[in-house]
Order: sequence, then C-alpha cells, then structure tokens
Amino acid sequence: MTTFATLKLTAAQKPINVTATQTRRVKLAQRLDEQIELATAQLAGKQYTATRLRTSKDELTGERTTVEVNKRVKCWWFTAENGKLALSVRYGARQLELAKGKFAIEVASMKDMVQTLDIVKVAVLDGQLDAAIDAASNKLRAGFGK
Repeated sequence: MTTFATLKLTAAQKPINVTATQTRRVKLAQRLDEQIELATAQLAGKQYTATRLRTSKDELTGERTTVEVNKRVKCWWFTAENGKLALSVRYGARQLELAKGKFAIEVASMKDMVQTLDIVKVAVLDGQLDAAIDAASNKLRAGFGK
C-alpha cells in the first residue's frame, strides 16, 4: 500500500460510448497536432514527415507484415492577397466555416503560426467548432449517398 501512497488515485473510468462529436473533435485535434509539427519544422528549417503503419500481405507466403510508411501532410496555410499568411482549418477535404462567411484566420508571420494553431486546437477541444465540424461531416457523408 505504501507504493500507491505516492500516486494520486481517482475514481475515473473509461467511457463505454464515445459520441460522434467527441470522436470528430479528437480527429481534428490530431490533424492540428500534425500542422503544429509541420509549422515548427518549417520555422527550424527542417523537413517534417509524418509516418503511419501499413499492413500488407506477402503474395508468396501469405504472411502479413506491418511497415512504417511516410504520410503526406499538406500545410493548411497560404499567402493571401495582402501578403500575410492565412490559415484555413480543414476537416477532411473541407474547409471549416469559422464564422459567418469566414473560412480563414489571418496570421502576421510564420512565427505566430504555431501559437495560432495552439489556440485553434484549444477551441476545438472546448467544442467551439462543433457546429462547423458537424456541417463538414454531414456534407462529406451526403457525398457517399449519391
């Protein structure tokens, strides 16, 4: 019992059912983490490559192998007409409407990009973009029903 005396114990349990809204928030937060890594690497003058695991089956032996492959990460920011950077938040291939008729965030310089992405991530996890994420998800889902 003395071993557990140094730890903070809680009554928290893993939730059995996770709502679709929570799943979408986590998915977007993970993509924002990739964008933060990409922006940090660009500031440092380095190349960022995300990796993922891919399972393939060998044709001769029939054995399944897991290989780590590079994943393409496109940056969500671009240079606007006024010369400043603009950050568009994406859910899948769709841009999120952050406010009525506003699809991008103006960022002064690349140095401010990481801070802006952190602020957006906090907003996503707080649920401030749930309506926009839901709208983008419904548009995506409607495309499959054609």
